[in-house]
Amino acid sequence: MINVAIIGASGYTGLELIKILISHPKFHITYIATSSGDKQLTDIHPSLAKVYNLNVDKADSQKVAQKADLAFLALPHKTAMFYAKELLNLGVKVVDLSADYRLKLKTYEKFYTTHIDKKNLKNAVYGMPELNRKKIKKASLVANPGCYPTATILGILPFLNLIDSKYPIMIDAKSGVTGAGKGLKDISHYVNINENIFGYAPLSHRHSPEIKEKLEMISGKKLNINFVPHLLPISRGMLVSSYLLLKKNIDPIQILEKFYNDTPFVRICKNPVDVKSTSGTNFCDIFAKMEGKTLFISSSIDNLLRGASSAAVVNANLMSGFEEDLGIPKIAYVP
Repeated sequence: MINVAIIGASGYTGLELIKILISHPKFHITYIATSSGDKQLTDIHPSLAKVYNLNVDKADSQKVAQKADLAFLALPHKTAMFYAKELLNLGVKVVDLSADYRLKLKTYEKFYTTHIDKKNLKNAVYGMPELNRKKIKKASLVANPGCYPTATILGILPFLNLIDSKYPIMIDAKSGVTGAGKGLKDISHYVNINENIFGYAPLSHRHSPEIKEKLEMISGKKLNINFVPHLLPISRGMLVSSYLLLKKNIDPIQILEKFYNDTPFVRICKNPVDVKSTSGTNFCDIFAKMEGKTLFISSSIDNLLRGASSAAVVNANLMSGFEEDLGIPKIAYVP
């Protein structure tokens, strides 16, 4: 058994981490913390009553190091790097669910804030197994990808060497309201989102530079990424539609099946994907169709799981020498 800690347990991703880890055959939760502490876990998440409970401490890196070998940071950006830096110095492995270690320094500081842990930023591994499985296995610090980048990159990745980079890539993305976080906001206020849908931060969302940076690093090409997210009146789920121009006509399903043949958490679909089939799982479902030189890609994930918490546990599995799919949810919330 490996002892693990969760710092930032009060949010949606913190709860999803707990739900996965309490049933995990190899990970044992020994420490749970928030910024304030001094509570019981069931006070924060009443849905866990008669299922699981633990004291919730005020976050303290020294206590984490005494009780855990690996820590999940379900914290906002800037706060996460403070704890990651301390924990790594204390010999604790870290899976960070924030944006603090996902990007190159210049990109991060342009779109977020000043970075206080440049040393570890250089050594962080981007936690997408389909890209970096071998590196994740050897890593002490893994940066969990963003939810929109996960669904987008997995869809586009198999076609990168076929893209005609003279033309822009158009990405139309939609997420459930949990993607906006647990805090009170106008956009997620019931009377605004109920029976409604709208775009937000068009062409300027913080996940756009993450998508651009990773795709350019893999392809070695400069790409024009146009990303527009939308909020759906559903609790969870994510659907990303990407539009690309390719250099030649191809069979996209055949390329997808070959590319993801040995990948446990990507499913290739013969029909357009939907959010309910991936809800509650770590799967990414992908469909693609070609018309002339125009390629349409549709990808679906659970924004809280494959886009955050279950992906984090997959990374922890790999970092700990376990099978990638150990204890990971695979059965969707259907009907």
